[in-house]
Parts: sequence; C-alpha cells; structure tokens
Amino acid sequence: MFGYISPDTPYLFKKDETLYKATYCGLCKGIGKGCGQCARTALTYDMAFVSALVHNIRGEDLIIQKKRCVAHLIRPRPIASPDGITVMLGCANTALAYYKLCDDKRDGEKRAVLRHFYKRGFKRAKKLYPEIVNIIKQQTDRQAEAEERNCAVIDEAAEPTAEMMKELSRIALGGSACPATDELFYAIGKWVYIIDALDDFEKDVKKGRYNVIFNAYGQTDRNKVIEEHGEELKFILDNIFADMREGLCGIKFNFNHDLTDNIILRGIPLKSRQIFYGKRGENGGQNEQKES
Repeated sequence: MFGYISPDTPYLFKKDETLYKATYCGLCKGIGKGCGQCARTALTYDMAFVSALVHNIRGEDLIIQKKRCVAHLIRPRPIASPDGITVMLGCANTALAYYKLCDDKRDGEKRAVLRHFYKRGFKRAKKLYPEIVNIIKQQTDRQAEAEERNCAVIDEAAEPTAEMMKELSRIALGGSACPATDELFYAIGKWVYIIDALDDFEKDVKKGRYNVIFNAYGQTDRNKVIEEHGEELKFILDNIFADMREGLCGIKFNFNHDLTDNIILRGIPLKSRQIFYGKRGENGGQNEQKES
C-alpha cells in the first residue's frame, strides 16, 4: 500500500485510537510471525485499517493485551495478539512492499535496492499464501503494462490497483465477502492510486516518470492542472467516495465500527483535500508525510 489511509484524529474516540494502535502493533507482530523480522519495517497504517475492517466484517474479535515489544521496551502498550487474519494480511503487506520496490527498480529509483531486504520475507509470504502473491503479481504486471503504453485515461490506469484490492478482500473475507465489500475495496484501491499520482505529480514530472495525471492533461505545472482541470478531478474523487459510501452502507458489521467509519467517511476525504490543495489545504495546509 501507499500510506495514505488514516483517521481524522481530532474526531477519533479514545477507545478507537487505542484499537487502531493495537491493531497496527498486532499486524506488525503478524508480519514477524509470517514473514520474519525484516519484513516488519514495511508495515503501513493502510493495512492496519484493512485488518480492523476485515476482523469486524468476519466477526473475529481482536484479543488485546498490554505487552512490550522491541519498539516499546520500557512501557507496555495495548497490542492485538496476532491471529490467522493478521498473518495473512502481513503476507500481503510484505508482497506489496516487495513488488513496489521492484517497480521502483524499473523507474531507476535508488531505494529499489531495498527489495533484497524483503526478499526472504517475500518468499515466506509466497509459500504461505501463493494465491495472494499471485494476485498482487498479476495486477502489478497489468499496472506496468498500462504505464509502458503511457495510458492517459485515469480510470483505466487505476483499474489494476482497484481490482487487486477487490480480489485480495475476497480472500481475506472468505465467506463474508459480498458485492458491497467488492465495491468498497475496489473504490479504495482506485482512490489510493489516483491520490498517489496527484501527490507524486511534481516529482514524477521532474524525473520523467510515468504519471497518469500528467498524461491525461499534458500539463507540467501542478497548479495549472488544479486550476484548469480541478473540477474534473474533484468529480472523479467524489464519485469514488460515493462508491465507498454505498459499499459501506451494504456491509454487515459484527462489532462497533466507529474506527473504520472515521477512516472512510472522514479520514479519506480529509486526505484528498490535503493532497488536492497542497499547502492551501486544511490543518495548516501541510501534507502529512506518507509512509515509505
């Protein structure tokens, strides 16, 4: 994932903040259990959100206990015990990180050398969940193909990431998957791809890398893109958000879902505005640093 999915913290209940952090720590331990210690460094809050969502929809409660870990040796903190879901999602997180670095290699990025750091964890993920790794590889290859032919259609370029999220959700949810979860995860995948393209626009243009927003509008100045095509981009993002809301309304939750509601209904729109408007956005106009 890309590190864009996060809550609107001022509107997050204390209990949900505790759950969110515990889920994140539990997923970190799940990655270590499934893919080894090195793979834990690739953890993102995106996948912690997915873990909270999947556990709730499947009706499998998280067991949270106060424990110490390598990052928090002195003071114990609430940590969700790793289970089958967190190990599965940890494997998906590791595979996503590995293939992202392989994509960086194609782009000539120096950080691509880090893929060797995750290679052992990737092999373990592939052994445990070959179907998950295969989905990620297929859709990553589709994404690379779209970039190689310089796709200039935003929806088309975002399709592989959207389809990947939908297919991964079906495996993670098992019998709890339904058309509403398909719609939600597909929309989340599409949003992540487009918001990442908008966030990286200036960097991609400067380095001569593929960026679907540049291809769609042929404009190298981000401010002019927003000025001349902002309404169209807003329309695209608004439609994606409407699909998220529709999917969310059709999902049966087994536990309290204040946390995931906050992230989907408040956090995602907030992040969209922050990246869309850059320094003119909310919360002082400063973009939050996305996770690597």
